[in-house]
Amino acid sequence: MSTDMAKILQDYLAASNSHDWNKISPFFTDDCVYEDIAVGKVCHGKQELKAYFDGMLVWSADFRIESKSLFATGNGIACEWVMTGTHTGTGKKYSIRGVSVSELREGKISRNTDYWNMSAFLQQIGWLPGAPANWIGRLMMRLMMKH
Repeated sequence: MSTDMAKILQDYLAASNSHDWNKISPFFTDDCVYEDIAVGKVCHGKQELKAYFDGMLVWSADFRIESKSLFATGNGIACEWVMTGTHTGTGKKYSIRGVSVSELREGKISRNTDYWNMSAFLQQIGWLPGAPANWIGRLMMRLMMKH
């Protein structure tokens, strides 16, 4: 992996963890597309991305993102991460695993897609009953075995 790409991503994560939009904004192109699959949100451009980021701070003012692994090729980066924090509404701690896939253009993020498990997050903050993934997983396995 290019050390430049790794450095860009590490610097971006440090900026994100600062919660300072003025430090985060320079990492994105003006026409960036930022998609959060779990939330079902697509942001077009920095103005929409800032509104999304501001919303994240409302529901978790202390979130932190830690990179676990990075992969890069050409103009793309994939980063496996863990986001931790406290949910503002419930006061409960959470730890969510996810992956971001980003495209870079001229050293800036032009497209980013985040993939993470909303059910795990909702369980951890107490908005879903515990361990539904276990019984759903067992049900899915039974259904697959019948075919």
